[in-house]
Amino acid sequence: MTDFPLINAVSFSDLLARTVLDSLSAHIAILDEKGNIVESNLAWRRYACLNGMEEKADAIGLNYLNICDGAEGKEAEDARQAARGIRAVLAGEIREFLYDYPCHSPHGKHWYYMRAVGMHFEKKVMAVVSHENITPLKLAEETLKEREQELQEQTQKLEESNVALKVLLRQREDDKKELEQKMLRNVKEMVLPYVEKLKNANLKAEQKTYTEIIENHLNDIISPFLHHLSAAGIFLTPQEMQVAALVREGRSSKEIAEILHIADTTVHFHRRNLRSKFGLKNRQSNLRSYLMSLA
Repeated sequence: MTDFPLINAVSFSDLLARTVLDSLSAHIAILDEKGNIVESNLAWRRYACLNGMEEKADAIGLNYLNICDGAEGKEAEDARQAARGIRAVLAGEIREFLYDYPCHSPHGKHWYYMRAVGMHFEKKVMAVVSHENITPLKLAEETLKEREQELQEQTQKLEESNVALKVLLRQREDDKKELEQKMLRNVKEMVLPYVEKLKNANLKAEQKTYTEIIENHLNDIISPFLHHLSAAGIFLTPQEMQVAALVREGRSSKEIAEILHIADTTVHFHRRNLRSKFGLKNRQSNLRSYLMSLA
């Protein structure tokens, strides 16, 4: 049986405490009831060395509260706030004090998260003070705030663009209505009177027919018929439009063929297309009645 050497319990406990303390990434210092540093860990000492405090890197014996009180410059208020919190912990007023603060240097921005926790030892209150580097978290927060600000600005610009677009669309609609009204007025006042004179002139039968067709088409233009087709999204070819207008007038397929100088079969072809486009699948549905209902 192999004999193992006995380890002194106190020595092992001290070794374990030191190992655990030095394994932590946070900069840790233990303060007595007066604020004097009685112990610090490896991370604390390394940070002190990086900042030019190699001779007293462990800071043992220094009064942490006095150092905070004597801080000057931009970090003075943060240091005093930390001192007030630690004093409250040492006085037993609070068990824990949390505080995050900036600690920028010429090499870049840095932030730390300080935590002071009360520790009772031999009827005295001591404090374990730790400083954890939270720079990556703060930088991420700053980036997030910048992105949120950019998003707000983009949203504002988009809202302004939407308002401008609505104004333009409203103006376009007003211009469209004005143009339509002007066109209708011109047709009624400047075209139809001359068509009426042609009808009363000594015209041949075919010429009279054409004149009537012209008049009917002009009336269609200024009637809601074409507007209904456009609003319904129904697209008709020019010849389908002619056939539809003549069917609506009550012209027979033969009459339409003669007027448009096309074959009867072509008229029937257009009528089938019109019924298909208007969704008149039932043979009993009358094409002319439907076209008249659009007026």
